[in-house]
Amino acid sequence: MSRKIVIKDPNEAVLIRELEKRNDIKAERIKRLLKLPDLTKKENSPVKILFDQIINLPRFKNFDIVDFPKIITPEQDFDLLNTPKDHPSRRETDTYYLDEDHLLRTQMTAFWSFYLKDKNVLKRLEEEGEIMALAPGIVYRKDEIDRSHYPAFHQIDGLLICKKLKKIITQSDLKEVQVDLAKGIFGKDIEYKFLDDEFPYTIESLEMDIMFNGKWLEVNGAGLVNPVCLKTFGLDPKVYNGWAFGFGDRLAMIKMGISDIRILWSDDPRITSQFKDINSRFKTVSKYPSTFRDISFVIDKNINLNNYYEIVRDFAKDLIEQVKLIDEYENEKKFGKDKKSYTFRVTYRSYERTLTNEEVNKIQDEIREETKKELKAEIR
Repeated sequence: MSRKIVIKDPNEAVLIRELEKRNDIKAERIKRLLKLPDLTKKENSPVKILFDQIINLPRFKNFDIVDFPKIITPEQDFDLLNTPKDHPSRRETDTYYLDEDHLLRTQMTAFWSFYLKDKNVLKRLEEEGEIMALAPGIVYRKDEIDRSHYPAFHQIDGLLICKKLKKIITQSDLKEVQVDLAKGIFGKDIEYKFLDDEFPYTIESLEMDIMFNGKWLEVNGAGLVNPVCLKTFGLDPKVYNGWAFGFGDRLAMIKMGISDIRILWSDDPRITSQFKDINSRFKTVSKYPSTFRDISFVIDKNINLNNYYEIVRDFAKDLIEQVKLIDEYENEKKFGKDKKSYTFRVTYRSYERTLTNEEVNKIQDEIREETKKELKAEIR
């Protein structure tokens, strides 16, 4: 029987209260993200349906279900998981930092930083020789804008650690777990293959791909727990070993035929009523027309374009279907040294109504003004 383990940090409430007092653009973005629901806990959500299907697989019957804070430290999100200091995921262009000591969690693997320091969990590991856990939840990363990317998304991570006297974990065990997951979601006849992969917190890592609708699709990643991480958490790699896996909510989109990630977040009853079980298939309720606006500007070429995507989201929110870079070029004589020209096509579409030219133009004007202000851009 699974047991729920809720790990709280009293400092999180303090950080949120301090955040609420701020009105700078960084704080406003983080406040907006924290107000989003965790879809792993929302009824009739494709994400909850999919993750519950995993949690209820016989293999995971006795696994702990771990819930931990959304605001954590760089140490908990990166350092304890053996992430290199120069890893791109640590940059402010990729991660939402409240301040230099706190961030919105970027991966559910960060649950190790809490679970493997819990006294009761460690006591069970010592006495029973084994601990097992799943951690489903919402995570946050800055990203591009299209039908499959959103700054908040969901992952479910699994972890098993045991004494080597009880079992020596091998790559065969990884494959067995991944096959169970794939068959539990896509059926026992699903075709699959394994590819080598790499994560800082695992070794002998594998990616699993499945054949679905005539295409090979990545399902999840898994690996043996890195001995470096075991040592970090005070566990002797000569005594303990284990495996870990993780995958995200895009599997729900694949399984249920959802073409736009914004549908996962919809509260429209015409949409939410369609999702009953793992075999539900999404049917478009009414495809409202799209409209697009192009914007060209010159900025310092060292500016990460995720900064521009954040500006677009600030003003357009969920009315944006895609922001596509359609042209870029440099001309030192025309623009100056270290400057670059970009042209983006911003596509607007609502799944709930037809957008008017007036409101789209207003949003586009706001984006243009903020691009000039925040990126010091020259609009062309």
